[in-house]
Amino acid sequence: MIVGFGNKAARDIWEINQSKALPREYWIRAKALLTIMHATSVLEDLKIRGEPPNVRLHKLKGDRQQFWSVTIKLPWCITFKFKDGEFSEVTIENYHKG
Repeated sequence: MIVGFGNKAARDIWEINQSKALPREYWIRAKALLTIMHATSVLEDLKIRGEPPNVRLHKLKGDRQQFWSVTIKLPWCITFKFKDGEFSEVTIENYHKG
C-alpha cells in the first residue's frame, strides 16, 4: 500500500492521471505501476515480466541506499522506500539525470 508521496508528479499521476513533469506517453504505465504498489504489501509483486518489459526492480546505492526503484521507461523511474509492506516517499523522477 502507498502511504505517502515524495513529489507532485507521483501524486498527480495517482490522483488525476496526468503530470506536467512526466511525458504524456508514460502516464498509463506509471499509473499501472502505482496501482500495483497500492494493491500489494509484497515488494516482489513489482517484478513484472513479459509485456510490458521488466521494470528492473532494484535497490539504489550510495546516499539513496534506503530507496528502491522500478523503471517506467528509461530514464524515468518510480523511486520509493519499502518497509513493513508499505511504500512511502513514492517519487516519479529521472534520477539518472546529472
